[in-house]
Amino acid sequence: MLNAIDISSLQPHPKLDGVDLVIIKASEGRTYANPLRRDQEKATRQAGKLVAWYHFLWPDNVQAQAEWFIKCADPKPGDVLACDWETTTSNTVPSCADKDAFLAAVKKLRPKLRVILYCNLDYWKRRDTTSQCGDGLWIADPGAAPGKPRVQHPWLIHQYGIRNNTDVNVVNFATVQAWKDWAGVPATEEKPSAPAPRPTPPGPTPPAPKPGPYTPPAFPAGLAPGRSKPSAKPLQKALRAAGFLKISDADLSDTYGPRTQGGVGRFFAAHPQFRTKGKPNDVAIGPKGWNFLFTLAYGRK
Repeated sequence: MLNAIDISSLQPHPKLDGVDLVIIKASEGRTYANPLRRDQEKATRQAGKLVAWYHFLWPDNVQAQAEWFIKCADPKPGDVLACDWETTTSNTVPSCADKDAFLAAVKKLRPKLRVILYCNLDYWKRRDTTSQCGDGLWIADPGAAPGKPRVQHPWLIHQYGIRNNTDVNVVNFATVQAWKDWAGVPATEEKPSAPAPRPTPPGPTPPAPKPGPYTPPAFPAGLAPGRSKPSAKPLQKALRAAGFLKISDADLSDTYGPRTQGGVGRFFAAHPQFRTKGKPNDVAIGPKGWNFLFTLAYGRK
């Protein structure tokens, strides 16, 4: 399998060593464009890496969003385009119909390019009703080992965790050339009169050391919705790492406020066994849920 990272303006200078594919955020909604996308694209292409783009989908105005995405990404032949389908920062949810319409609109605008869908397990298993994912499914499942997402549907990319504040993925292709053939990356023409010298291929990448058993941090007594002591920042970071909360470092807060409660609610929706019985709207995480969440976020099962 290939290695990939997905980046936004939160990763201005991502490390590209050992990376085959870089998926760059181009746009969001109808007005936001990643201000670093051109610099990130330039660095990626100069490093000889594969390029893909994603758009963070909002409800409604799908055609306008598709056109904005294409304008912001300005994709080249062989680039792959992705729809990021998840809960927005305003806690709104694009419908399954919005998702399907956006995929179709982007494909119509760029029929020669591959168009794929990104979502997490909860969206794919509970919100999706059509199994429409364009040319491939990019699934976020940080609770599974790399390359073993918990879905029955064929998958293209598995986002399995976060390393150095960057989302890391594996791609279900054996070689870079296989991806190029699938994506339609144009072959590079060489001048026979002055062929470029071939670089010495790197040696095989040594396997990563196996970590020891993961032990979650102790549950902070008194942690509860509406409180600021103990701090809710560790909980927010774990929810972010596990794919249940979109939040920047600048927005982390000691307060267990509505944003944190929404992330806990999404965690409970995916793992209802940790919700207090008889409380369908429970957003107070307990010690057992805390331990499971931190293991999802940082441990290996």
